[in-house]
Amino acid sequence: MSLKSPLTTTYKANNDLDRETILRDYRTMYMSREASLLGRREVLTGKAKFGIFGDGKELAQVAMAKVFQQGDIRSGYYRDQTFNFAAGLSNVSEFFAQLYADTDLENEPNSGGRQMNSHFATRLLNPDGSWKNLTDFGWNSADGSPTASQMPRMVGLALASKFYALRKDLSLPHNFSKEGKEVVFGTIGNASSAEGHFWETLNAVGVLQVPLVLSIWDDDFGISVPNKYQLMDSLSHMLEGFQRREGRRGYELFQVRGWDYPALIDTYRKAARFAREESVPCIIHVVEVTQPQGHSTSGSHERYKTPERLLWEKENDCLVKMRNWLLSEGIATEEEIVQAEKEEKLLIGQTRRASWANYLKPLLENRISLDAQLAAVEAAGIHAREMSLFRNTLQKLLDPKRRDLMDVAHRALIHLRDVQHPAVESLRNWRRNQFAAGNRLFGSNLHEETRYSALEVEEIPAVYGEKPELQNGFEILNHAFESILERDPRVVAFGEDVGKLGDVNQGFANLQERFGELRVFDTGIREATIMGQAIGLAQRGFRPIAEIQYLDYFIYGIQTLSDDAACLHYRTAGGQRAPIIIRTRGHRLEGIWHAGSPMSLLLSSLRGMYLCVPRNMTQATGMYNTLLKAEEPAVVVEVLNGYRLKEKVPANLTTFTVPLGTPEVLRKGADITLVTYGACVRLALEAAKQLSETGIDVEIIDVQTLLPFDRFGIIGDSLSKTNRILFLDEDVPGGASAYMLQEVLEKQKGYFHLDSAPRTLCSRPHRPAYGDDGDYWSKPQVADIFQAVYEMMHEADPEAYPMFF
Repeated sequence: MSLKSPLTTTYKANNDLDRETILRDYRTMYMSREASLLGRREVLTGKAKFGIFGDGKELAQVAMAKVFQQGDIRSGYYRDQTFNFAAGLSNVSEFFAQLYADTDLENEPNSGGRQMNSHFATRLLNPDGSWKNLTDFGWNSADGSPTASQMPRMVGLALASKFYALRKDLSLPHNFSKEGKEVVFGTIGNASSAEGHFWETLNAVGVLQVPLVLSIWDDDFGISVPNKYQLMDSLSHMLEGFQRREGRRGYELFQVRGWDYPALIDTYRKAARFAREESVPCIIHVVEVTQPQGHSTSGSHERYKTPERLLWEKENDCLVKMRNWLLSEGIATEEEIVQAEKEEKLLIGQTRRASWANYLKPLLENRISLDAQLAAVEAAGIHAREMSLFRNTLQKLLDPKRRDLMDVAHRALIHLRDVQHPAVESLRNWRRNQFAAGNRLFGSNLHEETRYSALEVEEIPAVYGEKPELQNGFEILNHAFESILERDPRVVAFGEDVGKLGDVNQGFANLQERFGELRVFDTGIREATIMGQAIGLAQRGFRPIAEIQYLDYFIYGIQTLSDDAACLHYRTAGGQRAPIIIRTRGHRLEGIWHAGSPMSLLLSSLRGMYLCVPRNMTQATGMYNTLLKAEEPAVVVEVLNGYRLKEKVPANLTTFTVPLGTPEVLRKGADITLVTYGACVRLALEAAKQLSETGIDVEIIDVQTLLPFDRFGIIGDSLSKTNRILFLDEDVPGGASAYMLQEVLEKQKGYFHLDSAPRTLCSRPHRPAYGDDGDYWSKPQVADIFQAVYEMMHEADPEAYPMFF
């Protein structure tokens, strides 16, 4: 593989690297290394829970920071602390605050203590939820721990730059880009390069030719597993096929040693120039990298590295190499270097102590306040001996955690459970208030909590004329999407067959022709990066509607949604968002992989996103209208067999909104409440007609959204009238039907109103078999619904409803 920058250690070859700059870079490296060493010690002494650090990667990251400009984006992983220090995106104080899990956003702005150390996330939102001007500063797209999870979003982050460069004629927002000159800097370790997300992202970026500079920190190991078990060959050799050539798309590829300061700077300059000026993606394979402390604080690398390897790492440590180079080139004397190291070490120690004091201050204040509560109870002569013992326990908590204080209060209140006294009630209130405060600190911002919340969108009911037009479902959607694209230049739609074909069910038919390939376009078959592409575009001001062709194929990209999009707002404590809409279709068709309804999979893994399950395309349109007025991520599952069914078209189709979390009563009844959604609604209505012939009056409720679920207790109100309930859907047993049952019986306290045992009716445990008969014996049918309801009524009154099947 030809190297795009020569391996060199010649200071003169980079004559713009003045002495002051070079010494400052060494100080940054040394400071970062000391932070890593101190961080490990803080974990081993019990002050922090876990530590993972970027030692050994310092020099390459200093070089990368030199070409990182205002507006640029980093999408990396948990080894990039030195880059963040050098680029001014973070500092040592914040580093230690995150290590201690400080919940104060002033101290720990990345995640408010929710993520382990070295997980960086720039706060992109103002306190009121509005976007900051992202062209004013470089920023981190929020890190995650799952290996290679940072890769898929790079596609969208970089594609946004290309769109902003090409779409100068549209009224796009100006606070996300300056003519598309921003470069995305991705980072990943050598072992994670074995992940499918890595290779899928490389292919997608290569196809799209977007400005990405991807750095691979290669230290030859993935925890204890050496490269020979990770990759079939050197990554540089494996990547040779990605090298662009005349008339062929591809990457500019570089290999450079992680201890070679001039060569690293030269390499990053060249790569950044290719990406920024020509929109050519680049890969920098940084080799001969060390990991002085091993993978993390969870173990020692002496257990799996040979003595020879450990010696090699000691001799080729980038800090040692840089120090020797400073001396050999006459850039600094031994005395100057020692003095600089001493100053940085002193400053790091002071910063660590200050960060620990800041973290501990509110906890010590809480300990004092709890002690005062216990002292008041003791002074009142109520279980005085026990209260004294609990106060003594508190005083022994030199570094108290909130959970320690809550445990003391809990055990004290056990002794006081039968006591009614103002001092005891004050203690109870203290614990309640602390519990509520903890809920806020550790549970807020799962969803948007500002005016940009989808739950704050005003409901605009559908309005129908005297003789509403009838249209096929796909025609309704097509009209709706045309209107959406026309009124909002931020909206882009993409996925497999979405562009030229207009999607397999024609929802986007002819819209590429009208709005162009930069608004409606095709992608390859790559579900993980389709979802990642949406996340990246949304973080840069676009409103993507990304299509996954069938609900069954969500499993290919569920990790990207679950570990990135769904938890993004939460894990940044409200600092970032990605308002994506993932459009798909599910329920009844034919066969194992085209007829599934794995709602329990989505319900379990996508908390933090909304899950919309419209019964027809009109309701789907109302949900799209709602979501595009908000700034939150959502999945919309359209009914697969509904595109050719006729529906009445509202006069205000393009403006009406469906409120999320508000079920709709489609048929009133007095005997039993039937709760369902999606394709099952039509079956339930047909079954209700048949049941009415036997004198059974069924109330049918369409939940409309599973996340959120019935925010106002509409189903519970129905149950209080009918006293019987059946939950119907197409998920597997114990899936979404069990979820709905819990929501109504437990959270809405529906069990108070039951006269019969609640029931669920769902699909069989197996996947749906092919063909009409396969469907009949795999999924609930009208006859199944009839029988389930009839059996419940038979149990209540056998004479009135005799069994006949």
